[in-house]
Amino acid sequence: MTHNLKKTFAMLVLAIFGSALLYNCEPDPDSLGEQLFNGDAAQGNEIAYPVIAYNYDNNDSIRSDASRLISGLSESGVTTNVAVLGAFTESQFGMQRASYVTQLRMPTDNFDFNGANPKVDSVVLVVRPPANTASNTYFFEGDSLRTNTYTKTDFPVDGVATEVSIEKKTYPVRKYGKIGGASKSMKINVHEVTTFLDTNDDSFKRSNKPISTGELLGSGVFDGNISSTSITKKSDNSVVFTGNLGFRMKLSNTNFFQTHILDKKGKPELQDAANFIRYFKGIKISVDETDRYLYQFSPNDLQVIMYYKYDKTDNGTTTRPQTTLNFNLGSANAHIGLYEYNRTGSAVKDALDNSTPAEGDERLFVQGMGGPSVVVKIKDETINELKEKLITDKVGIVSAKIRVYLDPATWKNTGSTEDRKFTLLNNTLNAGKIDYSKLTFTSDLTNGLGLYYYKENPGYYDFVVTKTVKDIVEGKTETVGDATQPIVNKPLIINAGAFAASATGTLLGVRNTTRAFDMNRIILTGVAKTNANPKRIQLMVTYGTKK
Repeated sequence: MTHNLKKTFAMLVLAIFGSALLYNCEPDPDSLGEQLFNGDAAQGNEIAYPVIAYNYDNNDSIRSDASRLISGLSESGVTTNVAVLGAFTESQFGMQRASYVTQLRMPTDNFDFNGANPKVDSVVLVVRPPANTASNTYFFEGDSLRTNTYTKTDFPVDGVATEVSIEKKTYPVRKYGKIGGASKSMKINVHEVTTFLDTNDDSFKRSNKPISTGELLGSGVFDGNISSTSITKKSDNSVVFTGNLGFRMKLSNTNFFQTHILDKKGKPELQDAANFIRYFKGIKISVDETDRYLYQFSPNDLQVIMYYKYDKTDNGTTTRPQTTLNFNLGSANAHIGLYEYNRTGSAVKDALDNSTPAEGDERLFVQGMGGPSVVVKIKDETINELKEKLITDKVGIVSAKIRVYLDPATWKNTGSTEDRKFTLLNNTLNAGKIDYSKLTFTSDLTNGLGLYYYKENPGYYDFVVTKTVKDIVEGKTETVGDATQPIVNKPLIINAGAFAASATGTLLGVRNTTRAFDMNRIILTGVAKTNANPKRIQLMVTYGTKK
């Protein structure tokens, strides 16, 4: 397999208890059926069976609090969080806009601001990428990485005008949506939140929770780039300032911070964190536009920095030095991804409104961040036919996979690297509804057999269900509560996103996926009502018989 082809493959192959699986272009059938052959020559046959597959409406709602904005764990065990900002519109899925809400806290209780008469100079919001490295976070469009170095002779260092060298490196963010031209820039707004973010209330954990806002704290234009800055003294090359990758935006409403923060020195509002988050309830970051692009950032690395001066008396002399207050926006605070949709006139609205679960749908729509999922049901008559083959023909199932093709109308992120990901999970539907609290891994994934692989030409995904099908056909049992019962033919749920994992590959749990911030939207070819479409979704079973 060529290097370029490898890069296009989207196979997720994490084993559940830390053992790693390899990527593969055309994986050999697994050995689960070999016990029937006992070393004798065997003949492999592949047969395609129809399945039922239909669109499932998640009502554009998903749990999107801090416990779901997790992409994985670092080697040191630190949680890596990801959130989304921006907006994008196209005809198949309509408009999707992502905002973000968080609490913030004072650095310490009863903060004393270093001295008397504190006054705000400026306040800055810094939005940082999901990982503070350029190589795995940004897509470089040609030579769009820019480095600008210049000298400034009067840069203040400890109150003294100093000659410094300033180096600024600018990187384009990885965008999902429109690229360049009139779509390059978005207006970002920061508002005061006036709704108390009660993390004990489950409704505050969902992406469509109404959150009220008050004063506008500031606005700025984001041009799709973020920068890192390094400032060094010319005299001895010592580092004066280092600014990690991020987008810095000045919040113009300094009066708000003066009256709501500095003027409350010594007051109950700043006494402790519990008082503060009920007084200053948080901030909301959003965009004006509805048709630009989506991009990801790290919520735990957000910064709101307030620069202020205060009275300092030393040996009878009073000066007013400048210092900073860094609000705490880290993991102790509430984090909520807010997502809104306008699907009027879109293809996905028509598909969801006219879905036929009993027969299946011809086009299948999958979208992250609360968008639709796909339910796949292997037909009971297929299971019965395979059971009959097992008994009468003594066949052994060597491989089984759900093959589903990309629909030609699926939107491709041509301005950046394509990064489609899926999860496949078992669920017993309750009155036709998915109970997301009762999803389970497929037996294939728990036994280290992988999840899916992608064949670029002609463009299909094969979801591995070998052990899932064998367990049902061969009458294997499972323990449910205190009872042992045969494994039943459960529906399979295809969602956007990947399973979140630790640095060693251990999956973090069945509900810990990247679905809450996955920006992708994918259309798959579903059930062909006339069976005329050879690219319809099918169950592909390879079985062996003795010659």
